[in-house]
Amino acid sequence: MVGVTRHARRAAPPAGRVTRVNGPLIEATGLRAVAMFDVVDVGESRLPGEVVGIRDDVATIQAYEYTGGLAPGAPARSRGEPLSAPLGPHLLGGVFDGLLRPLSRAGVWLDPAARSGPGGRRFVFTPGVTAGTMLRPGAMVGTVAVAGPVPYQVLIPPGIAGRVDEVRPAGPCRASGVVATVSGTQIRLTSSWPVRRPRPARERLDAAAPLLTGQRVIDSLFPVTRGGTAAVPGGFGTGKTVLLQQIAKWSDADVIVYVGCGERGNELADVLKELAELTDPRAGGPLAQRTVVIANTSNMPMMAREASIYSAAAVAEHFRDMGLDAVVIADSTSRWAEALREFASRGGELLAEEGFPAGLASALAAFYERAGRVVTEAGDEGSVTIIGAVSPPGGDMTEPVTTHTQRFVRCQWTLDRDLAYARHYPAVSWTASFSLDDAVVGGWYARNGDPGWAERKGRLAALLAEADRLGLLAELVGASAMPGRERVTMLAGRLIREAVLQQNALSRIDASCPAARAAALAGAVLDVIDQCQALVEAGVDAAVIEEQDFSPLLRAREDAATADSVRGCRDTVLTTLADVARPPGRERVP
Repeated sequence: MVGVTRHARRAAPPAGRVTRVNGPLIEATGLRAVAMFDVVDVGESRLPGEVVGIRDDVATIQAYEYTGGLAPGAPARSRGEPLSAPLGPHLLGGVFDGLLRPLSRAGVWLDPAARSGPGGRRFVFTPGVTAGTMLRPGAMVGTVAVAGPVPYQVLIPPGIAGRVDEVRPAGPCRASGVVATVSGTQIRLTSSWPVRRPRPARERLDAAAPLLTGQRVIDSLFPVTRGGTAAVPGGFGTGKTVLLQQIAKWSDADVIVYVGCGERGNELADVLKELAELTDPRAGGPLAQRTVVIANTSNMPMMAREASIYSAAAVAEHFRDMGLDAVVIADSTSRWAEALREFASRGGELLAEEGFPAGLASALAAFYERAGRVVTEAGDEGSVTIIGAVSPPGGDMTEPVTTHTQRFVRCQWTLDRDLAYARHYPAVSWTASFSLDDAVVGGWYARNGDPGWAERKGRLAALLAEADRLGLLAELVGASAMPGRERVTMLAGRLIREAVLQQNALSRIDASCPAARAAALAGAVLDVIDQCQALVEAGVDAAVIEEQDFSPLLRAREDAATADSVRGCRDTVLTTLADVARPPGRERVP
């Protein structure tokens, strides 16, 4: 095993024998002293699998590779350790499968036997401590020069502390090389950690600041905090992948861990292409330099898909322990749950609603619980934010994966099919979405120069809800029969939807929206709405107001690059409205 973990490798027992093969499910006997979640090499090609059940002398194994050609009688040997991931500087900018084995960037997926670990790569190591220094668990022993803005630190693995016996001098070092010895334990450049076990932290902290995604509908109405959790449920064609890609590109996290979990390969290929071409808005250079992509597409082994989200969480926690803010984007957890369902049905487990295993809710909870803002063992602050897409069959939001996920997340960004078909992107429904962290986010904005965020958010939500209610009524009686004030409220809903909530992912200006510009757009719309309401109360016919030119305000989201230019567009519309209120024959005073 590369690196140091808290699990000592047990002596390899004699090989057992395969007795049954059913797709990814394998049963074997004769595996002495095997434990739950141990990794087992099966067959002459040593296909990796994981023990998920033990009854008497029969061990049930879920295989992480295609089992075609495997037959009863094949050897099975336990490695004596749980499924672990190599964690090191090779992760940044890399593409890996569900077990964190490197994949080719040339468009050809490597065969299992051809996949190699990072051991042969060399990195420039710079020591950060000297011999004789006393170190606690998680302390830094040095740094590694990597491309991109992320400062990679070599940390002491959890559970190890003491005096530095010796440290490697500055210079090139293999990924598997020893960089220091602490209390007789060798610390390697690349460590290993069981992916299903959360890494320890000194203290969990309450949410304190938002994760700014650059998407107005999220940052303005349904914010997620650093260390928070969010779900993105939506039917086919509603734009889940595009929204998650936008968050991966534009959010202000330090490290992005993107998991293509059972999705189409062409979509993931587009993600890789765009990440390589896109410039990091904060540091320059390719955005891929601060991303880790875990690819387990629909044509790759099913059970590696089940492990991929845990591998992603382990990678994110690794960077969290360096005092960084990491985001895990899982697209999608429904495909992960389908892998659980298929394996459970083959194993004869007790099945629950729609054939999913009875432990689905517990598995989802265990995944989302790995998010959080913490004080690391070394005393730094870091966070892991988890955002998971949900793909309910037929758009049925009552199916088990969606309903269970709603119980464990702090935010939900529900994508609406009608909005998507109306070309309203992102198609986030303002009626079916929620955020439980409004108060925390509002307090953060108040301390950071925008005390009006909470009030503005409340007004936007109230106007949208009232406009929807009045729109249903107008369908019955006709808009012309509605009172003037209510007609202006319906106009307000349209202005908010088109000028604030919509966003063009292909626009150079509008693909990402900073907080100041988002506040200016929302404030401009509210100012115009207030003026329209004032005109109605002054006796101006609502039909006259509806006929005015609001296009400068609607175009501002794509044409106005700064908050000041947005306010200029607002002033243009307000001037037009002021002319409406002027009695006939009176000249406008410049």
